[in-house]
Amino acid sequence: MATDLGELLVPYMPTIRVPKTGDRVFKSECAFSFDSPESEGGLYVCMNTFLGFGREHVERHYRKTGQSVYMHLKRHVKEKSTGAAGGAVPRRRNGKVFLDLELNRDFNGEDYEYEDEAKLVIFPDHFEIALPNIEELPALVTIACDAVLNAPSAYKKQEPESWEEEIQVSRHARSLRQLDNEVRIPPSGWKCQKCEMRENLWLNLTDGAMLCGKWFFDGSGGNGHALDHYKETKHPLAVKLDTITPDGADVYSFEEEEAVIDPQISEHLSHFGIDMLQMQKKTENGLHTDNNARPRVSEWEVIQESGMKLKAVYGSGHTGIKNLGNSCYLSTVIQVLFSIPDFQRMYVGNLQRIFDYSPLDPTQDFATQMAKVGHGLLSGQYSKPPMKSELIEQQQKGISPRMLKSLVSRGHPEFSSNRQQDAQEFFLHMINLVERNSTSSENPSDAFRFLVEERVQCCQTRRVRYTQRVDYCIQLPAPIEAATNREELLSYEAKRREAEENMRTPPEPVRARIPFTACLQAFTEPENVPDFWSSALQAKSAGVKTSRFASFPEYLAVQIKKFTFGVDWVPKKLDLGIDVPDFLDLSRLRAIGLQSSEEELPDLMPPIVLPEDSRDNSMSSLDSPEIDEAAVMQLAEMGFPLEACRKAVYYTGNMGPEMAFNWIIAHMEEPDFAEPLMLPFMLGPGPSISAESPTGATPLDNSPPEESIAILTSMGFPRTHTIQALKATNNNLERALDWIFTHPEQDEIDTLSNMADTEPNDTALSNANSHSDSTLSPDRDTSGPRVKDGPGRYELFAVISHMGASTMSGHYVCHIKKEGRWVIYNDHKVSFSERPPKDLGYIYFYHRLSSS
Repeated sequence: MATDLGELLVPYMPTIRVPKTGDRVFKSECAFSFDSPESEGGLYVCMNTFLGFGREHVERHYRKTGQSVYMHLKRHVKEKSTGAAGGAVPRRRNGKVFLDLELNRDFNGEDYEYEDEAKLVIFPDHFEIALPNIEELPALVTIACDAVLNAPSAYKKQEPESWEEEIQVSRHARSLRQLDNEVRIPPSGWKCQKCEMRENLWLNLTDGAMLCGKWFFDGSGGNGHALDHYKETKHPLAVKLDTITPDGADVYSFEEEEAVIDPQISEHLSHFGIDMLQMQKKTENGLHTDNNARPRVSEWEVIQESGMKLKAVYGSGHTGIKNLGNSCYLSTVIQVLFSIPDFQRMYVGNLQRIFDYSPLDPTQDFATQMAKVGHGLLSGQYSKPPMKSELIEQQQKGISPRMLKSLVSRGHPEFSSNRQQDAQEFFLHMINLVERNSTSSENPSDAFRFLVEERVQCCQTRRVRYTQRVDYCIQLPAPIEAATNREELLSYEAKRREAEENMRTPPEPVRARIPFTACLQAFTEPENVPDFWSSALQAKSAGVKTSRFASFPEYLAVQIKKFTFGVDWVPKKLDLGIDVPDFLDLSRLRAIGLQSSEEELPDLMPPIVLPEDSRDNSMSSLDSPEIDEAAVMQLAEMGFPLEACRKAVYYTGNMGPEMAFNWIIAHMEEPDFAEPLMLPFMLGPGPSISAESPTGATPLDNSPPEESIAILTSMGFPRTHTIQALKATNNNLERALDWIFTHPEQDEIDTLSNMADTEPNDTALSNANSHSDSTLSPDRDTSGPRVKDGPGRYELFAVISHMGASTMSGHYVCHIKKEGRWVIYNDHKVSFSERPPKDLGYIYFYHRLSSS
């Protein structure tokens, strides 16, 4: 028999692999569904790729790859026999715990026992070999099987690596010298000290310099001024401003070139007026409890409808999502997205096509994982009412979004962590990913896209400029001064202060009641434009901006700005209720454009002002282009020609060795691959600055720098597309590269639609009440971004609510109106809602009413 088995496996031996360090073994969940070893058909693990597949999908993988040998894993769950000793260790048929799974939370582990079964299955004949079978199997097969059985599941292996194992304490933390320069950091209004960036800002912990970081692939970033500052000063540690919470902050060591832990972060921040230590003491000592505990407890009870007898609901569209630990922000957003027909059609309606054309590793494909989650939520397969007569494995409660979370959070500093996050930020992140991965004319994020018209007026000349930008969510202020119970609030505040001074029990908290119309009014009010440059005066001046809807989306997302920072940096959630209407008419907020009585501002851009050190070094930088020599040497050590490495690093904008390596692979066959780097400005004097404008202001239609065009065209992109990308990103090389990848050429788009898509970059995802004077390029394609404009009349259909004191803590729940009745989605629990707390929502979702 041993000889027979050996001979049977001989043709497949080259395809059987032993898992190596770094290989992930997916033995807990199917790549295309939520089938697991506990499912009726078990799970098949490919012995070459170590991907897992349910019985319904394993044949597809076999046909696509030709891989024939799979390990079939099955966990049998059954009740202990009557009289069994309570708490006995569960039996396992093979004597090994090869299924590294969490126990189903719906079961009491002491009442059930588990029998695990494994066998090799050879396709297409489904020949089975029971395991273990050491004597009869070839040694290589035995080793491979044993390695798979004992390997940790893919996501259990990832979790500890994401934080505890990789991030170490910085060697500079305990001995960090901080300058006594009286720098104090305000809780808001930040911007880079060397440019106008207002995001991805880093605070140097030595001197308090506030500077921008480098560009990232998720669309965030800056111009690298924080790194430049380190090179000048050698001050090693910096903290990212928008990551500071009571639990810590993201700290980076420039000298150590990695993210680090700073045990003294509270002390270092307090040096600059950020009183995080005081905030933590308040939390630990419970000093906040008297002021905030009661409203938060009430909030938790009201939003979760704790006092109601809620009836559980099952079936299609009523499937819950299991909480992975602070993942409820993801669950609520996903539930809302898949309640929208556009997302259902895109991912569930095209399920078979997406699965059939998925890449060899479907766990890393966005469309596949979205289709998987969408089918899991809408099929009803994972939402069945518990019945005593059913087998335990058929009583699955909800789906686990591990695979999707791992994919969509990869590379993101916040969403890749296990901390709680802001649901509104994740919503925009998901829209961004949908945009990036929608290459066809069918793009479900079109349903949320709309245009905002911004009217900026110079207060001195009264001249105006109208611009439009793309947005996906409107952010509404919550003006406390407009509260209908203002007198009650003032009385409460006076009593609270008196109780605090006399160390008495504070009064019962009062929740502010704010009309929704007041929030809309605050959004439409004119606001000052910081650092406004008037092209009419050709100087900085006072300017005001008003915003209106240039188009109305099919689905409108409305966020209430409930969160703020106190002067001591303590994150504060405003305790308020908004009387949000079920029906909303925004028609009066429709933009009207330039009026005949208005005069436009001239189409001039501010003059480019270089820092003094940049002026001094401008000529030397032309003679010697900036190249990251460390990246060059790293590539050269791989055996590539030195000059080729220099060109690769330069032409990829010093974006790191990985991008440069991809450039090398793409250009290895070119005849001048190893020739020295030669750029246009190195061949002779470049064009002089035009003297048409004596002030140095440049016309808006000025072409991008030829040097930037040369860099992108050398990477194989068409010149016209390159120029369009540079104009759309204000000549920022890194952003232009990202723009090119996410914006197909116009000829390609015309075959799909006569209207162009727009990538949701940082400008697109900014809120409708943003303080930045960002605009779409006036040279963009006249067809404009694709929007589904229509009447501004809406009906409320979903609410995401937050409980807790901060977006970085607490819990999210969503209510969705389905078939005329509200349903509450609280992690894996789904029930009919008796009293949806619409007034305590954080993000509201409306669908447009038909014009009939």
